[in-house]
Amino acid sequence: MRRILLITAAAAAFVLAAGCSSGSSDSTSGGDNPTIALLLPESKTTRYEAFDRPLFEAKTKQLCADCRVLYFNADQDAAKQQSQFESALTQGADVIVLDAVNADAVAPQVNQAKQKKIPVIAYDRLISGIGYEYYVSFDNVKVGRVQGEALLAELNKRGTVDKGQVVMINGAPTDPSAGDYKTGAHQALDGKVKVAREFDTPDWSPDKAQQEMEQAITALGKDSIVGVYSANDGMASGIIAALKRAGYANLPPLTGQDGELTAVQRILTGEQTMTIYLNYRAQAEQAAELAVAVGKGQKPTAPATTDNGSAKIPSFLLDAIPVHKDNLKDTIVKDGLYTVTEICTPDVVAACRAAGLE
Repeated sequence: MRRILLITAAAAAFVLAAGCSSGSSDSTSGGDNPTIALLLPESKTTRYEAFDRPLFEAKTKQLCADCRVLYFNADQDAAKQQSQFESALTQGADVIVLDAVNADAVAPQVNQAKQKKIPVIAYDRLISGIGYEYYVSFDNVKVGRVQGEALLAELNKRGTVDKGQVVMINGAPTDPSAGDYKTGAHQALDGKVKVAREFDTPDWSPDKAQQEMEQAITALGKDSIVGVYSANDGMASGIIAALKRAGYANLPPLTGQDGELTAVQRILTGEQTMTIYLNYRAQAEQAAELAVAVGKGQKPTAPATTDNGSAKIPSFLLDAIPVHKDNLKDTIVKDGLYTVTEICTPDVVAACRAAGLE
């Protein structure tokens, strides 16, 4: 966490310094009070509406009381997001912060913005096929590697690492972050466990993840599956439903990501092994700082670059933190993501007490 805070503080200093950027296009100033468009991809994953949007809007308001934020959520519909992007341009956006539904297909929209000299900041998901101003996200390959290492550690702890097979439930094929998570997970797991079934899950859908897990159980047999890699917490909920439906007395180790409240509760009760805590505040506030600065005609210097296949994008990449039962109190609770009262509902209060949260 100290490292994340240091990175965030350093990033803020870069913004305030407003040095030279290696951004791909010239931007125009929106004046002292630019209009900033924030386009998020969906609401099935609770983080976007519960954290990213309000944190981004609050930081923008703090930095620029009279700045206007245009907010859009695409509900996992790429065509809808295209229309929203065009609406943002029509409504006079001076900067666009875009978390793309399909990051491999939005280059034409980004090009529209470039032609109007409107800077684009890729948020969370790396946009490919074109250059643009900035990318704000996490080290996604490392996220997947940490997930895979956590799964492997739990398999070794249970003595089942060589007793069966692992199922991998990856994220949406339209999300390049999902591909990075998968790459990192394979780095940790390949050669150490047998991955018997692997799925890329459209829309990160918990329902589809449940169906995929049911298919894997049918194909492999219940007793042969010793661990499950889930790329995020939402899908983990569907996987658990499939495992329970199949009659597992003891659930196999299961990963997750996003630090969703229900996932934290599942970790306490033992249904889920771990999650990845992404510091949404650091990410959203970094994006807001960049958007305000760029909207005012500044060009902050980024501490890194990311190759998107067409250009090296100036990047702010934050670290992620693995969370399990033993460090919940020192991570998610300490940082105020959730309070003990929010976590320790009556059905998990005993597990909270055992974990030292009560």
